[in-house]
Amino acid sequence: MFLGIDLGTSAVKAVLVDDDQRVVDQASSALAVSRPQPLWSEQDPEDWWGATDTVLCALRTRRAHELGAVRGIGLSGQMHGATLLDARERTLRRAILWNDGRSSAECDEFERRVPRAREISGNLAMPGFTAPKLLWVARHEPETFARVAHVLLPKDWLRLRLSGERVSEMSDASGTLWLDVAKRAWSDELLAACELHPRSMPRLVEGACSSAELLPELARRYGIPERTPIAGGAGDQAAGAIGAGVIRAGDAFISLGTSGVVFAASARFSPNPAQAVHAFCHALPDTWHQMSVILSAASCLSWFARVSGARDEASLLDEIEASARADRDVLFLPYLSGERTPHNDPLATGVFVGLTHDTTRADLGRAVLEGVAFALADGLDALRAAGAEPGRIAVIGGGARSPYWGAILASALGHPLRYARDADLGPAFGAARLARLAATGEAPETVCTPLPSEREIEPDPRLEERLRDRRARFGALYRALRDARSRGEGA
Repeated sequence: MFLGIDLGTSAVKAVLVDDDQRVVDQASSALAVSRPQPLWSEQDPEDWWGATDTVLCALRTRRAHELGAVRGIGLSGQMHGATLLDARERTLRRAILWNDGRSSAECDEFERRVPRAREISGNLAMPGFTAPKLLWVARHEPETFARVAHVLLPKDWLRLRLSGERVSEMSDASGTLWLDVAKRAWSDELLAACELHPRSMPRLVEGACSSAELLPELARRYGIPERTPIAGGAGDQAAGAIGAGVIRAGDAFISLGTSGVVFAASARFSPNPAQAVHAFCHALPDTWHQMSVILSAASCLSWFARVSGARDEASLLDEIEASARADRDVLFLPYLSGERTPHNDPLATGVFVGLTHDTTRADLGRAVLEGVAFALADGLDALRAAGAEPGRIAVIGGGARSPYWGAILASALGHPLRYARDADLGPAFGAARLARLAATGEAPETVCTPLPSEREIEPDPRLEERLRDRRARFGALYRALRDARSRGEGA
């Protein structure tokens, strides 16, 4: 057995996977996000630990025998979060998360301090990344900053609780802006820009290597063998790629989770920071990836289901599909948490346009699905500008359950999509695969195989033509509102 643990934004999820790569059992425990001020997004790390303990105890209750056969543990998690510790490894404040937008001014300051920052990190400084968050803390909470001895990413803080070791790996570390991504090593120059020293950073390993061992007292609590290795693991998107078998150049996937990601594996470091494309290390040695990110994807559907009074997302999707009014002229900008690729605009907001007395909930819901699809198409274009040429694209994540949304996505992107069976397992399954690689030393290509296809969706020529015009107006609407905001018109 191999155990994968994914520390997400909305939940901690754990899966038990056997030698035949079948999911034997899984458990999850919800997490809440604190938004004490506009643009802020935080979580208490102790809540991460409470949720992790809950899922592992649930698995032990149901699967004590299987937990006793675990040979490796893998971790994945939400990226970029700043978890600040003092010299005794105690947390100093709530963690500042990936979708926090407060540090725009600090992004400019970071790049001013290191003019070569984009060249070294391969990425544009954005508020979601870790480095600007530290500059914000230094400016606005100097007493806290003065006590910072260690900085960990969320899943690596969880590793510390599980093992007592401060370790990270290349894929997650790439999202800090402190890593020399081409060299796969911390950059003294980038750390110095935030008044940090390499000793503040965790030790680095590759994602498929052993990083630490489970603490004896936790092994006894959960019924897992003592000295069980914990793999380096991966950031959530790289872990999702491992789970989907996206490990070779040309392999790609779209993730429809809280955020939306277009991910393309690469054999080389290929940055395109001008269009807010992320160039990160993959979770396997000598492999990189390019990634476009929209901050709100399936979360847009969840939000609209809640505010519109729909019973749940599934019933809303059924309602949208049953409506024959596909030509309604409603547009939606899905920027509920600002945006990354390609706009790098933390102040962008969600917008409905084209409402009349005849507009129905289904009309608005369809606009939400199309708006997310258009934003992902913008991200795919940015990846292509960076040299990525993805073949057939896999779709994973909770939003991958809907064939109706899949038809909209394929037609908006103008690209065929492959829907994998068990596509919603995502990063936790990838973490279990990394646990297996760390425990057995097998070749990645023998373990990280593509998930079996459940269906393939081709672009619909008629829908593609209709969406092409709507996407053009979608882009024009964003630009008009951005320009009005820059003129101080309150848009």
